[in-house]
Amino acid sequence: MSEKEKQTMPQSTAGLIRYYDVEEAGIKLKPVHVVAISAVFAALVFILKFLG
Repeated sequence: MSEKEKQTMPQSTAGLIRYYDVEEAGIKLKPVHVVAISAVFAALVFILKFLG
């Protein structure tokens, strides 16, 4: 196929944002920390349920 026969198609991703390019300030937690905090919160609720 020669260079003249090639046709370009329109971009299909027009208007989409690349979120990994945007760096926002804020708290960054690892998934392990989120699971640990959730487990502690669930244990606290469980304990308070049986004490009250």
